Amino acid sequence: MSSNSALERTINKVLSQKEAELVSQIDSAYQESLKNIETSQGKLEAERTKIVEAAKKQAENLKRQVVGSSRLATRNQELLMIENAVNSAFEQARKKLASSGDKDSYKTLMTGIVEESVSSVGSGEVTVECNKGDADMVKKIIADLQKKNPKVKVNFSSQPIDVIGGIKVKSGDGSMTYDNTIDSRIERLKPLIRKNIAQLLRGEA
Repeated sequence: MSSNSALERTINKVLSQKEAELVSQIDSAYQESLKNIETSQGKLEAERTKIVEAAKKQAENLKRQVVGSSRLATRNQELLMIENAVNSAFEQARKKLASSGDKDSYKTLMTGIVEESVSSVGSGEVTVECNKGDADMVKKIIADLQKKNPKVKVNFSSQPIDVIGGIKVKSGDGSMTYDNTIDSRIERLKPLIRKNIAQLLRGEA
């Protein structure tokens, strides 16, 4: 009987030890799991922060793109308005100048243009071109010029050019052309007109 009791006590002792070891192992595993969960939570929080920051940056970039696009669209619209205004002013100048061909002041202007253009091309034979409406006037100016300076050789082209007024002069060999038309003079003023209109639009004038 005592022998059996001793055996039971031994078995119970062994079982108790194993139970304690098992509990200890379970507790250790539990603590490790808690640490892993905390680590995972930390990593998840870090990842969440990264995602939020990335979203903020993307939103800022998108905002800058939208603002930039808006400014570019406004700038392009302003440039288009300026160009339309310049073209309108150019057309008004064309019409005004085209209707002034019969005035004495226009003849004086044309005389100066012919003399300046012929001398600019240089010595030798030259050919003068003008529009159809100015043909008779330019022929007379050339004739008067040659009377004053017989050495000047100026031919008149029978082919009219499509310009408001003024002339084009070509050297005898065709290698040099001097554009002294009113159209080209107005064209050279376009950058200044654009600048003035831009200043008006911005309230700087």
